[in-house]
Amino acid sequence: MHKKQITVAVRIPGEQAGQRRQQVRKYPTFYSALREMTGWLIAEQVTHVAMEATGVYWRPVFHALAEADGLELLLCNAHHVKNVPGRKTDASDAVWLAELCEVGLLRGSFIPPADIAAIRELTRYRKKLIEERTRETQRLHKVLEDGGIKLDSVASDATGVSGRAMIEALIAGERDPAVLADLARGVLRKKIPDLTLALAGRFADHHGLLCRLHLTHIDHLNDMISKLNARIDEAITPFAAQRDRLKTIPGVGDLAAQTIISEIGVDMTRFPTPAHLASWAGLCPGNHESAGKRRKGTTRHGNPHLATVPPRTLPPALSLPARARHRLRRPRATPERMGANTPPARTIPAPEQPPT
Repeated sequence: MHKKQITVAVRIPGEQAGQRRQQVRKYPTFYSALREMTGWLIAEQVTHVAMEATGVYWRPVFHALAEADGLELLLCNAHHVKNVPGRKTDASDAVWLAELCEVGLLRGSFIPPADIAAIRELTRYRKKLIEERTRETQRLHKVLEDGGIKLDSVASDATGVSGRAMIEALIAGERDPAVLADLARGVLRKKIPDLTLALAGRFADHHGLLCRLHLTHIDHLNDMISKLNARIDEAITPFAAQRDRLKTIPGVGDLAAQTIISEIGVDMTRFPTPAHLASWAGLCPGNHESAGKRRKGTTRHGNPHLATVPPRTLPPALSLPARARHRLRRPRATPERMGANTPPARTIPAPEQPPT
């Protein structure tokens, strides 16, 4: 499956018992061609369709096939169905998928319902924008550092109300560190002597231009994130009960609850046990046991959006002493954890139940 072309292999019963008739065709990925491909599969009386999850290119093919009745679709991880090295062609890959599907050796990926998929696209894009805002803020700090302005060494948030006022004054042409430090607000005024030292540098006009561009980009990203937040709040309204239930877990707020729902949905029957869900998300060590010996097991590549939720959403009130954090980062060498190259995710304890 590629951006412009897909290769389709069909295996159906042959004229004699135990034989298979095999056909391979190639189609462009335009919608009309995908409809033609679907019609061909229906005419060949195909009942099961397996495909690789290749970037975003599988989506139009999957949706075109989903419009037809009587087709059971199976979206597979490309890493799980890799062909024999040295025999790699599109046609051989398509035939290999068909053979694996025929003998039942494929596992389908988790495909969320349409409403959950829409929330997932919104939350993932919001995450990208937040990461981009962080990168743009780091570029702003780099310009200030080049100009000798050590604002972020004194103020915890260089782009807060006080920091923003100082940077705007620098852009406007103010160079007196005492005047710049006097723009501090709130508790930051206690650090005016340190700010006076930090704001004395070699800030030039080209630094001001770069800072203006960075601030404009940050403001634009903030506006986009605000619009996404409003749209996500509206889209997740049907799942308000599940969101509120997730927020009862210590450390899980609105953003974390929205991300969890967008990634795993609200129908937990798709995962037989909590262990299956943890394994799918890539939050547990891998298993590699042979001849009664447990060897090094690489942690699976799970869901990166879900795996980063718990550590980033714990509030400061739930932070632990350094020694306790060290124990969480370095789990004990139990048989279940031996061989894992990364520690499992932190388990958030359930809230205590009131005495009866």
